[in-house]
Amino acid sequence: MLTIEFGPLDLASVRFGVSPLIELWQSVRALQNPAAEALHPTWLGDARARVRDLDLRMLYALQPPQGSSPDFIHPPPEGPCGELEAELAHMLATPADQIRAEILSAHGHGGVPSAIERFVEAPEAAIVELADLVRCYWQRVLEPHWERIRTRLEGDVLWRAQQVAGGGLKALFADLDHSIRYKDARLVIDKSWRGSLDLHGRGLLLVPSVFVWPAVAIVEQAPWQPTLIYPARGCGLVWEPVEPAPEGLAALLGARRATILASLERPCSTTDLACRLEVVPSSISQHLTVLHEAGLIERHRVGRVVLYRRTAAGNVLLGAGDGKVSGLEAA
Repeated sequence: MLTIEFGPLDLASVRFGVSPLIELWQSVRALQNPAAEALHPTWLGDARARVRDLDLRMLYALQPPQGSSPDFIHPPPEGPCGELEAELAHMLATPADQIRAEILSAHGHGGVPSAIERFVEAPEAAIVELADLVRCYWQRVLEPHWERIRTRLEGDVLWRAQQVAGGGLKALFADLDHSIRYKDARLVIDKSWRGSLDLHGRGLLLVPSVFVWPAVAIVEQAPWQPTLIYPARGCGLVWEPVEPAPEGLAALLGARRATILASLERPCSTTDLACRLEVVPSSISQHLTVLHEAGLIERHRVGRVVLYRRTAAGNVLLGAGDGKVSGLEAA
């Protein structure tokens, strides 16, 4: 059990961030975790085929399926949505002594695996080699899907912000993960970790992840900001194909517009919809504008991305198009 102790300044400094580098490392863990097959079977099969010729022993040793990993490999994002190259630059700027210390701390009892001994012997050279490997891994298995993943993560942030507005931090923490409890300015995580973490006014960064399920993860070593990585809402649905719209709705709105409306149960961006529907973004944008002006969808900005979601009116229309109104068969 790990207990995170909040002070008054910490509660005022809880924030969210989306991190491509943190998501990358969680995907490395998923490649080694049999439980990930339950949520990501299609991605896992494709990813393993794409990296078959890469030597990933360094990545696997730095992010094992169980146990500790050094925090310098994924410095927490400084803003609401990080960029991979900026985060890699932050990682590359880690002092050599800190790299060495974090490796020894993570593997102090069982010994440092041979694949990452260079981080102790020659940390400056090793971290440059790591950055090159990370870029190659990203380009092959995550970059093609990043818009879809990022939309899911930013949609989660939007949902959490609405939770805070309606019920405060207590409502937020109660819904992050079944292993998390919040009481008396303490966040208690029922996992195999032991001890307590006093934030000392540094606040807490909350980072949603598609790949971290079925666990949560913690970044706790100084000088990094304390960070809790938790499963994003609907992370198991990120690879689901778009379902066709009801025939009645398609007849009313047109097939494309009806399909877009049916896809917006959860927040999506224009680019994500374009990728999923295999349509150019400009066409999607035109349909979204019409649906928005009709009051069937709403839009929210999260960072630099605009996310769209059905309104209550859109839900009613979708139900009517499916032959149902408010859960009852239409007359």
